[in-house]
Amino acid sequence: MSEQANLHPERKPNRLVKENSPYLRQHAYNPVDWYPWGPEALEVARAENKPILLSIGYSACHWCHVMERESFEDEAIARLINENFVPIKVDREERPDLDQIYMDAVQMLTGHGGWPLTVFLTPDCKPFFGGTYFPPEDRRGMIGFPRVLKAIADAYHNRQPDVQQNVERLTQAIAALGNYKVQDGEMKRGLALAGAKALARSYDWVNGGIGRAPKFPNAFAFSLFLRVYVAEREPSFAEMVRDTLLKMARGGIYDQLGGGFHRYSVDERWLVPHFEKMLYDNALLARLYLEAGCALNEPEFIRIGRETLDYVIREMSSEEGGFFSSQDADSEGEEGRFFLWTPSDLLSVLGPELTPLVMRFFDVTEEGNFEGRNVLHRTIDPADAARLFNKSPEEFNLSLEAARRLLFQAREGRVKPGRDEKIIAAWNAMMISAFAQGYRTLGDERFLRSATRAVEFVRTRLWDGKSLRRVYKDGVARFNAYVEDYALMVSALIDLYEASMEREYLGFARELAEVLIQRFVDRENGGFFFTSDDHEQLITRVKSAFDGSTPSGNSAAAMALLRLYWYAHDERYMSEAEKTLRLFAPFMEKQPFAFSHMLEAVDLFERGATEVVIVAEANDRQKREWLNCLGQLYVPNRAIITVEPHSNADPLMPAIVAGKKQVGGRITAFVCREHTCSAPITSLEEFKATLQAV
Repeated sequence: MSEQANLHPERKPNRLVKENSPYLRQHAYNPVDWYPWGPEALEVARAENKPILLSIGYSACHWCHVMERESFEDEAIARLINENFVPIKVDREERPDLDQIYMDAVQMLTGHGGWPLTVFLTPDCKPFFGGTYFPPEDRRGMIGFPRVLKAIADAYHNRQPDVQQNVERLTQAIAALGNYKVQDGEMKRGLALAGAKALARSYDWVNGGIGRAPKFPNAFAFSLFLRVYVAEREPSFAEMVRDTLLKMARGGIYDQLGGGFHRYSVDERWLVPHFEKMLYDNALLARLYLEAGCALNEPEFIRIGRETLDYVIREMSSEEGGFFSSQDADSEGEEGRFFLWTPSDLLSVLGPELTPLVMRFFDVTEEGNFEGRNVLHRTIDPADAARLFNKSPEEFNLSLEAARRLLFQAREGRVKPGRDEKIIAAWNAMMISAFAQGYRTLGDERFLRSATRAVEFVRTRLWDGKSLRRVYKDGVARFNAYVEDYALMVSALIDLYEASMEREYLGFARELAEVLIQRFVDRENGGFFFTSDDHEQLITRVKSAFDGSTPSGNSAAAMALLRLYWYAHDERYMSEAEKTLRLFAPFMEKQPFAFSHMLEAVDLFERGATEVVIVAEANDRQKREWLNCLGQLYVPNRAIITVEPHSNADPLMPAIVAGKKQVGGRITAFVCREHTCSAPITSLEEFKATLQAV
């Protein structure tokens, strides 16, 4: 039974009680007569000629919970909604197609967006007014929700010409957003480097990161910087990556006890986070830290990557193999309560000897840094702290680790934030990629097991041999998968192949790529639609182009097909990827911040892949040593192929493998660029040196 049911045992549940989404079920005992999105709600709106109140949010959204408590739990506001509207609740993580369309509408109306998303629609689902969070009464310049509801109801019934004018203007503008046209001529060379340089102009040289508060991790921007640094050897890009990743790892945005990253920082210094933890942030950041650790020779980054993956195994992994979506910011009705500490808390757990050490290292004060309590963060290096406490570095680190263990164990006894146990295809794909990278970098078998179990989960629970499903929960897979689900899963399967060298994963990747090309491609203009050609018909069929906290469908598709091309050499993959990049090239030039992952795909398109062929017997123990060496180097544009000395031709392997033989019966590698391969390499030292030179 939901928390609302416990608070209001006299209330009957609304229709959301039958939904699987934890976010929708959180609203099942609201006095609002919620419908889920579907034919029933839309038919009622048409039959009764009522406007639709569409409310979109997600389980870990703090302000969604606030608006629920203030407005959707209020009997008077609920009565106003029920009498004048058909109220529909949508979980944006289940239905990003709806979220994309109606977020675009609100951004056009107000100049900004966010969640909760509050949109008013005609019975045929066309938007005419909207916003985000509305307070329950007029407050600090914001109009109260009851006043908004009354004004919208009056306008709909008494000022139809005004409503219709808004409808037509917004509907046309939303449709135009996806009406991209490929430009004539070749794509400008050096676009990835130019985009990275433009992004760098917004770098915060004081605090790290891009722009000012609130500050998001922007994993793709720094992944792009890392690529450019390695290719161009411009030290400023390495400095921006190193500085930002260090400041994030030492800030409050990183969970100093349990590992893993919170959603974003409300300040410029990475100190106070919005405390929710999202699977996709931790997938992208774990991978970025591991890659940056290899590229920049930073052991601390490798440690942060490992701790983040450990957090996901501990907190976000289902028994069936998939990964859960998120953890809330709130617990016991308070934002961040689970993660906060006072000096007296520390003393009760650590005693008088360890408490001063921890207070200094994690900057814990009586005043606190968040509502009288403390977000743990680091302002001093361990070596400096050791000197302050007259300890050797080894003694200090042992004391610190003992204190961390004690604090973590004590924290485990607190009421944990709620967890959204939906398993989402695209987010699981990003996490599979992160675990594959974790295994390649660290050789930890747990990480390989997590990745392979998750792929098996996808294959048996979300894939029916013809189509993917978007969401799984409580034994039920629902909703057509979107372009991002297919594309990111293709890349995840390539990553898992590169970690395991099991070719079945390339075969599955090609199956999904076929669906991607057959059901999502815009054959007239290029690029990929958000939804498949057999999806529910909405007011428009959009193309997602802008990279945010997750990659857009078009960025993910371009990257996936380019990567797969270097294994399969199927010209369709290269052709559709190139069309996509050309389609958005003018926008990448003007707005590189919105296309940081697509610029990574441009980098691969412009430079091509480094193809690494390793010829070794299947049971040669040295082969894993060579693969581990490769995994500990940063080679972003790569294709890795292992073949046995006397194997028959494999249709899944590219032509460059042909003729590659062992020298003297020893494991032999070839490093190939632009159809030219190195001489045979038979020593591990030479292999490493050749890769570093490339």
